[in-house]
Amino acid sequence: MDGARRVLVAADKFKGSLTAVEVAERVAAGLRRVVPDVEAEALPVADGGDGTVAAAVAAGFERREVRVAGPLGDEVTAAFALRDGTAVVEMAEASGLQRLPAGVLAPLTASTYGSGELLRAALDAGARTIVFGVGGSATTDGGAGMLSALGARFLRGDGEPVAPGGGALAEVASADLSGLDPRLKDVELVLASDVDNPLTGPKGAPAVYGPQKGASPEDVEALDAALAHFAKVLEETVGSRAAEYAASPGAGAAGGIGYGALLLGARFRAGIEVMLDVLGFAPALERADLVITGEGSLDEQTLHGKAPAGVAAAARAAGKEVVAVCGRLALPAEALGRAGIRRAYPLTDVEPDVAKCIAEAGPILERVAERIARDFLA
Repeated sequence: MDGARRVLVAADKFKGSLTAVEVAERVAAGLRRVVPDVEAEALPVADGGDGTVAAAVAAGFERREVRVAGPLGDEVTAAFALRDGTAVVEMAEASGLQRLPAGVLAPLTASTYGSGELLRAALDAGARTIVFGVGGSATTDGGAGMLSALGARFLRGDGEPVAPGGGALAEVASADLSGLDPRLKDVELVLASDVDNPLTGPKGAPAVYGPQKGASPEDVEALDAALAHFAKVLEETVGSRAAEYAASPGAGAAGGIGYGALLLGARFRAGIEVMLDVLGFAPALERADLVITGEGSLDEQTLHGKAPAGVAAAARAAGKEVVAVCGRLALPAEALGRAGIRRAYPLTDVEPDVAKCIAEAGPILERVAERIARDFLA
């Protein structure tokens, strides 16, 4: 790698410390201290979870804002990104954990209604392709709220609409999808997620992700039964495909909103693969001699569809060398090598105090980037 001068910085956010854009800026600044004439191209990346719209905007998409319902029904300002008929919609913008009031978790009642409003806003803006990034949700409602916002009706036995949230789905007596927004039929909807869980069962949305949203063991049981009942009622409405979708990879993403998206005709793809396509990663990769990727924690989860693994796989296929930056490293060198990452540089190598790494991530990352420049560029 001697003499390399063109570097592509394609990293995800350091959650709680730096956005993906800030990671790229800090890395570039550190590289330039050692090699002033380095050409550092920034391409912030995301895997469909929170930060996906920001990555699209950094890549040249237009940011659009709209008022929608938050997970508890309060109005929030949410953003999506738009360019040339392609919209990037991030469900966490409307229905994410960060939209809950501080200290409040609502596993049984949080709704994805605002995510449906965001999709409708993308349709109103003329989107012909919608990349629907799901992750970081506060919800476990199987996408029922989202579908309701798009025109579906879910009624109790007394003819009244069911209440918001996954817990209330136990009371669904009938489902009517005939009122769904007709524009959905003419749009390519891509479900972008880094998880492939089914809707229910031991690997389903409530069991695996419910506890992160504040669900007790009893809540998990109730949500799993409610979602299974929801899918059964939908089977009576739309036929056997409702059961097939419930068992499909990605149905359990973001509290089951993946299931709702599949009912709308979405195609499931690994979030990072979709985003690399949308962000124009391939031409940027072609220009690079060295690729720097990374995220806050490089751990076992990274290897399962997270952004750095996707970047490294694509770079390796193109014969490019890859190194990674991270706050914390919990992978052995062999696992990194198998993922296509030659070496990882955690902030803790420079500053062993983890609290300081989180509080002063930017300046410490610049010092890490100086090390990379000396090892690979100088």
